[in-house]
Amino acid sequence: MNTEETNVDLKDAETKDADPMESPGPDAVAADADATEADVSEADLDQEEQEKQPITGGGGGDRAEDAPSAGGEEAEPADGAVMEKNGTVKLKIQDEEEEVKFTGLNKEELLRVAGTPGWVRTRWALLVVFWLGWLGMLGGAVLIVLQAPRCRDLPSSSWWNDGPLYQIGDIGAFSALKDLKGVEQKVGHLSQMKVRGLVVGPVHVAPADDVMSLRFEEVSSESGTLDQFKDLVQAAHKKGISVVLDLTPNYQGSSGPWFSNVSVTNVAERLKSALVFWMKQGVDGVQMSGVERVASMVPSLWTDIRAIVHNGTEDSPNKRVLIGVTERSSAEDVSTLLNSTGVDLLVSRVLLGPGSAGAADATELAQSVQLLYSSHSQLKLAWSLGGRDQGHLALLVVPALVKLHQLLLLTLPGTPVFNYGDEIGLMDEGTKFPRMLWDSDEELNGTLKEEQAERRSCLQFFSALSQLRGEERSLLFGDFLLLFNSSSSLAYLRVWDQSERYLAAFNWAEEAVALHLSSAALPRRATVVLSTDGAVLPADGGDVDLTELRLGPGQAALLRFPYAG
Repeated sequence: MNTEETNVDLKDAETKDADPMESPGPDAVAADADATEADVSEADLDQEEQEKQPITGGGGGDRAEDAPSAGGEEAEPADGAVMEKNGTVKLKIQDEEEEVKFTGLNKEELLRVAGTPGWVRTRWALLVVFWLGWLGMLGGAVLIVLQAPRCRDLPSSSWWNDGPLYQIGDIGAFSALKDLKGVEQKVGHLSQMKVRGLVVGPVHVAPADDVMSLRFEEVSSESGTLDQFKDLVQAAHKKGISVVLDLTPNYQGSSGPWFSNVSVTNVAERLKSALVFWMKQGVDGVQMSGVERVASMVPSLWTDIRAIVHNGTEDSPNKRVLIGVTERSSAEDVSTLLNSTGVDLLVSRVLLGPGSAGAADATELAQSVQLLYSSHSQLKLAWSLGGRDQGHLALLVVPALVKLHQLLLLTLPGTPVFNYGDEIGLMDEGTKFPRMLWDSDEELNGTLKEEQAERRSCLQFFSALSQLRGEERSLLFGDFLLLFNSSSSLAYLRVWDQSERYLAAFNWAEEAVALHLSSAALPRRATVVLSTDGAVLPADGGDVDLTELRLGPGQAALLRFPYAG
């Protein structure tokens, strides 16, 4: 507001306030003049101060003291202004704080800051803190690793240790077709039992004690044809089952597996070319009886035979097995033959005991197992009860103990070897090659139904145990720890690293026994996994006290407990 506008306002105010009926005197005029001059000076000072302040509010910058608008109407006060009763307008000055936004430092400013001594010290301090923290975490991790229990490396394994071997010594007795085609049709049955290897034959032409008629490379008409054999190998491989061919030369004669001493060299030489032939047919190994005889009489030829079996080919790159069969039953003799013959597995009579028609005494059995286990890798140990020469398991150990010995063979450290029909408790009936029994839908009388139910129960036990052995590391290749043995009872532990532990317990006696097991490796209680007699030890996962483990007559059980650190 300028001085001219102020004077106009003052004149208007004086005109409105003067009484038209009364004239002022000289003294009043002088006083009013002095007051007017003072008001003008004060107004000038106020105006100067107001012009220094920013004017806020809307109205496009209109001032509150502007004159009334045309038409005689008073102008509305601007935003932020208040109209007083006497017409004076007061302005409300609002201080606006301008919002400040930080947009960061530019490149030059960053470079200047980074080069300052304070920033350099801060950066080094942060680096030191970071590295100290990182080293601390690394040291903690190393300490945890060092204090944690070490995991053992898995042992180098061979396929023949992954599951049981199943021998079919007489092709005609195994199936209704009585030939190799019939065996092929039963491969699915073997797969369900988790069989890892099938030992077939012998099937070659070998008239009894007639070395001149021996033809290794020809399949006998009683067994089938070469094409049937190749189909069997292919079908078995599709199921993950390896095929081993028994090539014992004189398997039907009585003069010995290699005929006479004079013929050993000739037969061994002919066997070398036969091995090359059968390897090309896809077999995964060879089994022969009387290996100690040929190994000692013609060691150079025996070395060649071993090399042919073990050398892989493009058609069969996987490792092949050489299985020897001996009549020896002494653990010391078996150990010696394992070293001298160099076979991968040696099937013997060691579990039958010396000069015994039945199972060995439990004390002798435990000693034999312990000696062989301590002297050889368990990958070279084979356990068998029965075979071509001995007959079936149920005949050797009596039917009531078939399940007990299934448990024994499938939990010892090494490869279990079974004769066909041992999974169902097949009995020899006047021959060592009885007809295999298969379930059918035909109507059976009471006695036959009971026999069938017992065969099914035996098969179910065998299959469950075989599957468990293939899944659990402690049973597959775990350490063997003998816990207890007497003339009629036995207990041992299978342990691998931090895997679950398995305890196998056996009672051959005709009365119940209590095994007082005491070992730092044992907990107080364990869970029953499988039992041959559910009346004494439940096989439904129940817990039992290991300090006084009770077994019924002829009972065996497999128990489990976790790794405790």
